[in-house]
Amino acid sequence: MSATAIEGETVEALRDLPPSAKLVAKVLEYNETLTQSELAEETLLPSRTVRYALTRLEEQDVVESRFSFTDARKRLYTLS
Repeated sequence: MSATAIEGETVEALRDLPPSAKLVAKVLEYNETLTQSELAEETLLPSRTVRYALTRLEEQDVVESRFSFTDARKRLYTLS
């Protein structure tokens, strides 16, 4: 799956998730890779809400995370 388009199986996984998770997925669709703080800034959601949304998205295998090479304290998130 390309990181620029949310495809059918991903749409199914998103269906029952909260609106915050859908918003985070949509922002990742347009920005490809972001940190949690960048997602909070882009979505205008509180950090705690973004963290919850990312957890739900990871449970559904919609997003993947990896450590940032420039700052190991941060994780980078992308669509699966």
